[in-house]
Amino acid sequence: MKIKNITDIFFDLDHTLWDFDKNSALTFDKIFKQNNIEINLKEFLSYYEPINLNYWKLYREERINKESLRFGRLNDAFTAINFTVEKHLINKLSEDYIMHLSSFNHLFENTFEILEYLNPMYNLHIITNGFSEVQHGKLTNSNIDHYFETVTNSEMVGVKKPNPKIFNHALKVANVNVDQSIMIGDNYEADVLGALNIGMDAIFFGTYNDKLEATVKQIDNLIHLKKYL
Repeated sequence: MKIKNITDIFFDLDHTLWDFDKNSALTFDKIFKQNNIEINLKEFLSYYEPINLNYWKLYREERINKESLRFGRLNDAFTAINFTVEKHLINKLSEDYIMHLSSFNHLFENTFEILEYLNPMYNLHIITNGFSEVQHGKLTNSNIDHYFETVTNSEMVGVKKPNPKIFNHALKVANVNVDQSIMIGDNYEADVLGALNIGMDAIFFGTYNDKLEATVKQIDNLIHLKKYL
């Protein structure tokens, strides 16, 4: 059922449009080879990916800073597979990872198609908790930056989704009312609840999840936004 009176759409970036896990894996493969680290990449990622998600949760909750996130997720993953890496090398890998991450730019299926469909009818925006220096590169290098009129990241606001301040800041920059806006993202807590808590409509993107409230709109492919917009 089409949602009426929407003029502005706010997208999350990582795990919603930009295929973070795929691009991250390619980045690790590159930097491990550059630094002569012989490691089973698949095994490393099986530990790193859930560890990384937990660190991002701590970061959203203001319990750790950016530096702790960048070092801790790598250190914990290496520890989990009993692979010894010196602290100075972990710091270098952390820097190399950020440097090369946006050089890989796989997008989720139908990203271009849905942005082309939505762009003539709506004003499109980004709200992201990602680091500003990386997110700009992701948007530019994946050739989707021109679709978005505004990009709000947590570092420019000083808080992270689901904090109401970042949503209100994005609305102010976009010069739009909350009841004319909708948020689309993969994180139920940060994107969906964050938006709903300020009165903004929201759509959850990801595998259909029975744990969500029955009233929450869900899609498992971006092209299915046509059902609502």
